[in-house]
Amino acid sequence: MMFLTAAVKRSGGLRMNETMRVIMTAVFGIVIGFFVGASFPRDSLPKFTFPSMANFSNLRFSENNNTGLADQVVINSGHASEKKLKSGGSPTASAAGNNSQIYVPTNPRGAETLAPGIVVAETDLYLRRLWGNPSEDLPFKQKYLVVFTVGFSQKDIVNTAVSKFSGNFTILLFHYDGRTSEWDEFEWSKKAIHISVMRQTKWWYAKRFLHPDVIAPFEYIFIWDEDLGVEHFNAEEYIKLVRKHGLEISQPALEARSGLTWQMTRKRDNVEVHKETTEQPGWCTDPHLPPCAGFVEIMAPVFSRKAWRCVWYMIQNDLVHGWGLDLAIGRCAQPANEKVGVVDAQWIVHNGVPSLGNQGESQQGRPGWEGVRNRCRDEWTEFRKRMEKAEKEYLQENSHS
Repeated sequence: MMFLTAAVKRSGGLRMNETMRVIMTAVFGIVIGFFVGASFPRDSLPKFTFPSMANFSNLRFSENNNTGLADQVVINSGHASEKKLKSGGSPTASAAGNNSQIYVPTNPRGAETLAPGIVVAETDLYLRRLWGNPSEDLPFKQKYLVVFTVGFSQKDIVNTAVSKFSGNFTILLFHYDGRTSEWDEFEWSKKAIHISVMRQTKWWYAKRFLHPDVIAPFEYIFIWDEDLGVEHFNAEEYIKLVRKHGLEISQPALEARSGLTWQMTRKRDNVEVHKETTEQPGWCTDPHLPPCAGFVEIMAPVFSRKAWRCVWYMIQNDLVHGWGLDLAIGRCAQPANEKVGVVDAQWIVHNGVPSLGNQGESQQGRPGWEGVRNRCRDEWTEFRKRMEKAEKEYLQENSHS
């Protein structure tokens, strides 16, 4: 019993000595490591960074015969970045992945963590090459945009209309019948932009494809129907008159070959432009308000860049025919009785071809065009209600401010 007790005590003492030895060794190693590390200059430490895409070189592309998908193989990547570091250069904050110091609240929404110099808030519809220097893609930039919503059955009318627009215009066709490639019988079509969605109106297209930040480079935007006669129209001369008379929203006058809905758009002789008219009794609550002033129709409107930025926000996603817009767009060019007008010296003819209307579906034995026309009228009523409600609510909320 005494032997066992002595053995236990002796064993415990040995373990304690070993533990102390380990602790002292660790402490000594930490102290030595600290002084050794402090003796090295900070600048001699190696720096690492992930190479940017600008430093990737010798790209080789191969075509996978089985899938048809392009495989990109990157070779010799990052050499330039590595050489820069060896020569004493320092990585940028973005290359090092450290952008926590960037927050720009004035950037577009969602881009606050980007440096302003890399933010591109607008785009364009200019066509670019797939090769060469990007800065050399556009030796000439069109200043204006003309848009037609078309069906192929009206190709001859549209072809004649396009001939009235010079090379200063980008041509954009919205196809409601799905027939796009057939337009290539016209040489200009091969350089035009084609967007095709079945059975949609020009205002549906405009809301989705003509955002102000997409067409910002264009000074004027023509958004026209497909059935317009243009024998007495020249687009360049038209723009000269628009500028001369300070019109932000306009349209060519209509020749009265058939009954016109509005007197405002009727062509007048011996004048370049008119901005006011006299309508039927009771139609105008004020001679300076639509439809007696500040009014154009939606068949052939022309907008300045500034006016379109406002009008685009007014277009409702679900009210696709645009009825009622004509009575409201004056809010986007104030004072409307001065900045909205009709150009008489350049006039057109509305042929009234019921092409898009025929895209409607027959219901309960009634022709499809009736359903389209009924929806147009319903949308007009709905748009007017929304506009009145929005303005009433705003005025009430701000009446005490």
